[in-house]
Amino acid sequence: MNRVYLELGAKKVFACSFDWPGWCRSGKSEEAALDTLTDYLPRYRVIAERAGLEFEPGDPMVVERTKGDATTDFGAPSAIPDLDLEPMGADEAARAVSLLRASWAVFAEVAAGSPEELRKGPRGGGRDRDKMVNHVIEAERAYARKIGVRHKPPKDDAALAAMREEIAEVLGRPSDGGPSGRGWPARYAARRITWHVIDHVWEMEDRRI
Repeated sequence: MNRVYLELGAKKVFACSFDWPGWCRSGKSEEAALDTLTDYLPRYRVIAERAGLEFEPGDPMVVERTKGDATTDFGAPSAIPDLDLEPMGADEAARAVSLLRASWAVFAEVAAGSPEELRKGPRGGGRDRDKMVNHVIEAERAYARKIGVRHKPPKDDAALAAMREEIAEVLGRPSDGGPSGRGWPARYAARRITWHVIDHVWEMEDRRI
């Protein structure tokens, strides 16, 4: 199944899959966002298969539209759709965590196989590899606080693994749909964290020199 919600900003629309956390793409219109989501199906398959899941999502089916904000137009999904407020059982939580773990593993492999200097964007912007890796980790630390997980900036692989293990432990629990920690429902947190990792996997792949 591929239930999708659309997050509608003033300048940009995100199409995000409810059933496949982290599979979110944007466009200038609803149609463009849905087309881009479909275009990225083969790339998301890498994540799904790494998680050990059969990936045959079918055509996207829009089940909800929600209002975006300035963050949406900046380039990140930020609205919490109504479906995220519904209870999440143990099986769904475990599945979401398996996709999050897969995204971490793929990101590490792509980073290890990428040069430090990455091709610049159309306006000369964009982080190089090490700065991108650090950005993903720091963003994750900020996101973790939204589910009650607090860690100092990790100084080594062991500290990073400990933070991620706690994130996975919290998100792997069944949820009543209410906010975890400081305000993010578990389903939304899993999707947002996974999306951010995958988005930078694809960016790094696309910007290899």
